[in-house]
Amino acid sequence: MGDAEARLRYLHEVIGLLYPPSATTTERTVLPHRLVPRRLVPRTRWHAVLGRGGRVPVPDGPDTIETYLGEVFGHPIRAVLRVRPARRANRKPILSAHAATDGTGREPLGFVKVGDSERARALIRHESATLRMLADRPLKTIAVPVVLHHGVWHGMDVLVLSPLPVTSAAAPPALLDAAVSEIASLGDDAPPVPSGGHAWHGDFAPWNVSPAADGRLLVWDWERFGTGVPLGFDALHHFLHRVLRRMGPVSATRACLARAVPLLAPFGLSAAEARRTAAHYLITLADRHDRDGHEPLGPASTWLNPLVDHLEPLL
Repeated sequence: MGDAEARLRYLHEVIGLLYPPSATTTERTVLPHRLVPRRLVPRTRWHAVLGRGGRVPVPDGPDTIETYLGEVFGHPIRAVLRVRPARRANRKPILSAHAATDGTGREPLGFVKVGDSERARALIRHESATLRMLADRPLKTIAVPVVLHHGVWHGMDVLVLSPLPVTSAAAPPALLDAAVSEIASLGDDAPPVPSGGHAWHGDFAPWNVSPAADGRLLVWDWERFGTGVPLGFDALHHFLHRVLRRMGPVSATRACLARAVPLLAPFGLSAAEARRTAAHYLITLADRHDRDGHEPLGPASTWLNPLVDHLEPLL
């Protein structure tokens, strides 16, 4: 099954979940095209004029995710649904909520995550607790979303987060290092229980951070936040997922281990400590993938095991 077909199949599953069957429907549009499906938006006349996207009928009964969000915000809402790959361990419906009178061209009122499985509900609840904890901390280097609402609809957790003014600019290395250090200091009272050690964001990937106009780093997607890890895990995670864009998992994980010393030098780690931290990080990542039952890098035997001979003296 191709990527577009997989995305559209999952989209229709999500529509059935968030928009229960009704006698009436409204047409939505898949953009930019059914062959490259990325968003499902309310249909407008220009979609038909330009021939963009494909028509998708969506039930518009009295009990949809949009009517629920309308109650949350106090006025009618129209949602833009992200058409996501279905092959994800933490997959869940993701929407942006817009005022119905404004259309969907303006900044959204909030971003919405819907926990439609036991795993997704647990991640959403953890992110909600983490962000509420962060709201009470005097953060100087990072800026995070605000929890606007966390409730339950049709047995599913619904988390609404404030939008962040994200840009496409790359974050300066010094800002990334400062953010890693500030996040690492957050471990003392993190949910669900204090565990000591350093904290880490857990998914400090390039697509989850952006420099802000005020000099801080915007950081979102806190589902994987954890504590009790060595300092530097986030820096290694950011590097690994940056190089994965241009090389395969085997080469990328080797590069992560090889570059550990300069990557972690800003945090005061010795060469031995840096290599040991990289070893622990890669093992922790493999363990996460195993617990998730999802192997985005392929079997650990192909990318972790070849490094074991080099890792064992460090452990």
